[in-house]
Amino acid sequence: MARTRKIALPPTDPGTDRFLIVQEWGETGPTAYLQAGLHADEPPGRLVLHHLAALLADAERDGRLSGRVILVPIANPVGLGQRLRDGLSGRFHFDTGVNFNRLHLDLEAALTAALPSTGPLAVAEGRRALRQAWAARPQPVEESAALKHLLFGLALDADLVLDLHCDSEAILHVYGAASQAAAVREIAAFVGAPVVLLADTSGDRPFDEALSAPWGAVRERLAPGEFGTVAVTLELRGATDVDDTLARADALALLALLARYGIVRDASPVPVFAGQSGPLEGVDMIAAPCPGLVIYGAALGERVAAGAVVAEVLDAEGRRHPVVSRASGVVFARLSRRLVRPGDIIVKVAGEEPLAHRQGVLLTA
Repeated sequence: MARTRKIALPPTDPGTDRFLIVQEWGETGPTAYLQAGLHADEPPGRLVLHHLAALLADAERDGRLSGRVILVPIANPVGLGQRLRDGLSGRFHFDTGVNFNRLHLDLEAALTAALPSTGPLAVAEGRRALRQAWAARPQPVEESAALKHLLFGLALDADLVLDLHCDSEAILHVYGAASQAAAVREIAAFVGAPVVLLADTSGDRPFDEALSAPWGAVRERLAPGEFGTVAVTLELRGATDVDDTLARADALALLALLARYGIVRDASPVPVFAGQSGPLEGVDMIAAPCPGLVIYGAALGERVAAGAVVAEVLDAEGRRHPVVSRASGVVFARLSRRLVRPGDIIVKVAGEEPLAHRQGVLLTA
């Protein structure tokens, strides 16, 4: 049976409090950490973890649980409270303006400073150093900073970290570290994601990168096949793809992935990744050229060539402005809102080669 605990966040106003609900299975062994809703207005992951919790309960009852699993199905109670009239705004913190999935803890330098400068490195030794560096940081009193500190502490001992998100409209896709490319592609194969996007440094330290980056810095000192913590962002299609059939299928795929990490006993075969894997610098984030109504000409999952018109924007005077892809690749995400402003990112195309204009911060705001 899952152990459930509530962890309080620092109160921000008199008479108010917020807390994280953490569910745990198992005591020792290989460990997975999964969270959903860090962007509080992205709901599919919460339903997937609901179904995964039931599958884990079955595995525990049947004696098939051989490791430890930590689930945080509502990773951002702060964002859930951010409403303006009938709209939920869960991506950016109202008080600071910072994206809840940006500027997470940077412990890369702390890890390398705490370890011997040369020689082989055991994963357990690296984890101890990370835990000590995390514990030595002052406890934040501002609630969004405290939330980031707490989530990092819950995840840092895990062998596998899955941060569940979604896009506006999208097919399944996975973001991960280039230094962990083989492991990231394997995760994508298990969940059936046809697109993998790789970068060791995306520019703004999202949650998964904050956990994988310290291990990337010592990658050459780990034993062959060791990654420390493999951390990815799994994008579960679009924001309206909240469906029991989809969610249970995703949960079953995640259970098979946990078996691959030795956390659940299962004889499922290891799938082979057959999708497209490319650098995050190869993603064309295509912006609306003018205000108007967007009319899409390329479907999600469609492969397009560089120079292809993937959409048009109809302006107020009835003119249609073509929107062209600079990448040859897969259309993996689109904006669901059809009334757009100049600069709105309306289509994302994953290419296999870096694009010259894609430098600096590689993620959207």
